[in-house]
Amino acid sequence: MAKGGQTPPKASGDTSGGPGSDAVRAAWARKDAGDVAGARKDAQHILAGSPSPEDRERAEDLLRATATPRALYGYALLGAVILAVLLGLALTRYS
Repeated sequence: MAKGGQTPPKASGDTSGGPGSDAVRAAWARKDAGDVAGARKDAQHILAGSPSPEDRERAEDLLRATATPRALYGYALLGAVILAVLLGLALTRYS
């Protein structure tokens, strides 16, 4: 039984390996193994060539799945502003 968003293991009779070419499956396998930067690089190499429509779709899905959410940049900016305000307050208080 899969827990915490894990995908269940494949059935022993399933030999398809998923849709797409070997390169696309290898890129997704790298992502699943935790190498997100390497998986993005593989997907970009796949898209730089002339992939089949299915491979193009799977590579674009991989790039979307590994993209940094835009909200994260907003939170980082908010944290930097709060840090700057606190630093400014400390400098005016203790100088």
